[in-house]
Amino acid sequence: MGQRENGVWRATGPLLSVSVLVIGLIATVLSAAALYDAQQDTAGRIMDQRHDAALESIRLETERYRGMVDTLAAGIANDPVTTGDDFDAASRPLVDAALVGAAPVAFVVPMPADRLAATERLWRERGASGPAFRPDPAVGEHYFAVFVRPLDEQEEGPRLGTDLAAVEPIAGTLATARDTRQTTVSDAYVLVRDRRLPTAEQQQSFVFAAPVWTTANTSQFRGWVVAGLRSANFLRDVLDNAGQGQIAGDLISIDSGAHRDVVATWGGDSAGDLHRSGPIRVADRDWILETSGDSRRLSGAAWYLPILALTGGLVLSGLVAWLVHVLATGRARARDQVDEATADLRGAEAESRRQAELLGAIMTTIGDGVSVVDSTGRVLLENPAAKRLLGVTENPAGPSQWQEVYGVYRPDGRTPLPMEEMPLIRALNGEAVDGFEVLIRNPGRPEGVLISIDARPLDPSAGEHGAVAVSRDITELRRYEADLSIFAGVVAHDLKAPLSVARGYAELALDELPDDAAAQDALHRIVKSVDRMDMLIETLLAYTTARHAPLRTVALDPAPLTREIVEDRIAALGPGAAQPDWTIGDLPPVETDPAMLRHILDNLIGNALKYVRPGSVPRVDIAAVPSGRWVRIEVADAGIGIPDADKPYVFESFHRAETAVGYAGTGLGLTICRRIVQRHGGEIGVEDNDGPGGGTRFWFTLPAASPTEPLSADASASADPEIREALAQSMRDRAALIEATRLPGLASPNPLRTPIPGRPSSPQ
Repeated sequence: MGQRENGVWRATGPLLSVSVLVIGLIATVLSAAALYDAQQDTAGRIMDQRHDAALESIRLETERYRGMVDTLAAGIANDPVTTGDDFDAASRPLVDAALVGAAPVAFVVPMPADRLAATERLWRERGASGPAFRPDPAVGEHYFAVFVRPLDEQEEGPRLGTDLAAVEPIAGTLATARDTRQTTVSDAYVLVRDRRLPTAEQQQSFVFAAPVWTTANTSQFRGWVVAGLRSANFLRDVLDNAGQGQIAGDLISIDSGAHRDVVATWGGDSAGDLHRSGPIRVADRDWILETSGDSRRLSGAAWYLPILALTGGLVLSGLVAWLVHVLATGRARARDQVDEATADLRGAEAESRRQAELLGAIMTTIGDGVSVVDSTGRVLLENPAAKRLLGVTENPAGPSQWQEVYGVYRPDGRTPLPMEEMPLIRALNGEAVDGFEVLIRNPGRPEGVLISIDARPLDPSAGEHGAVAVSRDITELRRYEADLSIFAGVVAHDLKAPLSVARGYAELALDELPDDAAAQDALHRIVKSVDRMDMLIETLLAYTTARHAPLRTVALDPAPLTREIVEDRIAALGPGAAQPDWTIGDLPPVETDPAMLRHILDNLIGNALKYVRPGSVPRVDIAAVPSGRWVRIEVADAGIGIPDADKPYVFESFHRAETAVGYAGTGLGLTICRRIVQRHGGEIGVEDNDGPGGGTRFWFTLPAASPTEPLSADASASADPEIREALAQSMRDRAALIEATRLPGLASPNPLRTPIPGRPSSPQ
C-alpha cells in the first residue's frame, strides 16, 4: 500500500510542479507587462508635456521676436527723422531682452536707382557707417541696411553695403511685408553675413521683416526693420529649456512653395521610440516641430523595474515549482530528507526576504509618493517621497485626522476637501482615481504644494482590503499662470511710482523754463513717453513673467512701514488734490516678509485713496486686533464700496466690480495680496465699513511675532542683499522688455499725477 502511494506521488509530482511553474510564468509575464505598460504611459505623458512645452516656448519666443520688431518699426515710424543714435537707443532693449538665437537687427531702406547717390548721402549724414553701397545692376530698386545692431556681444560687427534686393529669399520677404503692411517671415536660408563662415558652422536662418509706414494722414513707406533668427541656436535653447535635455527635435519650415524644409536639428538620441509632431504659426509662415525621446529616460530611474519583476517572478516561480516537486515526490523518502528539505525551505525564505528588501529599497528610492492604507483608512505604508511631498513626519491615526495632519484643500487653496472626495476614500469604495489634484498646506508645507493623485483599490492578492495612492508634485506645472499675474502686478505697481516722479519733475522743469527754451520739446517727449509707459504697464501685465522671491520672515513692527506708505501715497496725490483724513492705530508686531507686507499695505491704502466718490475727501483708517497667534490688520476707507455680489470674487485675477468702472486698475492687485497672505498661512477678506461715510473694510491676518524675538522697524533691513539684487535685476529686465514692446499709437487715458517732493505732516 505504501509503495502504491509513493508511486502515485512520484507520478503526480512533476505534473503539479509544471502546473505551478506555468501559472507562475503567466502571472509574472502579466505583471511585468502591466509594469511596462504603466511606464510607457508615464513616458508618453512626460513626452507630451515636454513636446507641448517646446511648442509653447517656440510660439512665445517667436511672438517676442515679432512683437519687438513691430515695436521697433512703430517707434521709427513715429520719429520723423531717424538717425543712427535714434536707432541705437530704440534697439538697445532688444539686447537686454536676451532673444533666443538672435542675429543682428537692421533698418533697411529702399533706394531707387536714379536717386542712389543722394539717398546714400542722406543716410550717411544721419549716421550710417560702413563701406559704400554696392547696387546690383540686375534690379531696379535697391535695398540697403543703413543701421545695424548686433544682439550678441560675441558676434563680429556687421558689414554694410550689400544690396539686399538681389538676395533671395529676403528680397521677396521685404516686398511682401511692404505690400501687405504686415510683419512677414522669410523662408529658411543662410544669412548673408554667415556665408563667410565655414560650411560646418553655417546654419539655416529666418528673418522677420516689419514694414515702417508713417502714421500721418497720408502714409509714407520708409523702410523695414529686419531681424534675423538662427534656427539651430533657437531650437537648441528651446529644447534644452523645455525638454530638460530629454528630447531631440527637428524644426521644419513650410516654404512659400509648400515644401517641407528641415532647417534645424537638435538633441542627443533622435532615434527614440516616442515621437511627437505639432504645427506652429509664425506670422505668415507655418512651422512644424517634430520631437523624439527615449521612453526609458523619460520614465525615470525605475525603467528596469519590469525586467526586475520578470526576473524575480521567473526565479520565484521556478523555486515554488521545484518545492512543489520536492514535496510531491518526497513523501516516500521524507524521513530521510527532512534536514535537506528544511534547508531548501530556509533558502527559499531568504530569497523571498531578499526580494522583499529589494522592493522596499525601490519604494524608498522612487521619486513619486506612495501611500497604502487598510480598510479602516489606517496608513500601512508611506514611502519617504510621500512624507516629503506631504510635509509630514508621522502618520495620522485614521481618516478623521487626515485634514488636520495633511491640510487637504481643493486647488483653489481655500476650500477644504470633503472626506468623501479624497482619492484614498474613493479607492477604498472601489473607484479608480486618476490625476486628482489637491493642494496640501500644513506646517511642513506652509507655502502649499499642488499634487496629482492616482488611487486604486489594493489588489486582493495582498490579503486584505485596502487602497494605494501615488502622488506627484505638479506645483511647477500649475504655477506659471498664477506667478505670471502675481509678478506682473508687482512690476506694474512698483514702476508707477518712479514714472510719477519722472513726469512730475519733467512738468516742474516745463513750468520753470521759458516757452522758447530748447529743452521744451525734449521734456514734452518725456511726459508723453511716461504716459505711454503707464498705459503699457496695464496692457502688458499678462505678458510679463517672473518668480516670487523667497519668503524671508522677521519679527517686524508694522507701524513705521504703514506710516511711510500713507505719507508716500498722500505726497503722490499732488498739491491740488484734497488732503485725505487718515489714522493709524496700535499695530502689534507680526512675523512677516517686510517687502511683501509693504506690497499688501501699499495696495490696500492706495485703493482706499483712489476709489472715492468725486468731490469726496478720501479717508483711510488702519488698525489691528491680536487674536491668539494671529494679528488681524484692517484697512478701512470711505470710498465707493463693493457690491455684495462682487465680494466673493474681488480677489480673483482680473475681476473688477461694476462700481470701479472709470477708475484705473488691472484687477490683479487684490489677487497679489491674497497670494502673499496665503503664503504667510493667513487669510484675507472684505466687508462693508460700518464707520462714518460707509465704504469698504479689507482685513488680513498674519502670524503674531514671538515676544522674545527682537523687532525690526526697518522694512528693508532684513532683506537678503542677494535677494534684493536679484529682484532689482528682474525688475530692470522687465522694464527693458516693456519699453521694447511699446505698441504703436497707444495713448494713456489716465495721465500720471504730478508728485510734489517732500511729505506732509501727519494729521494725528
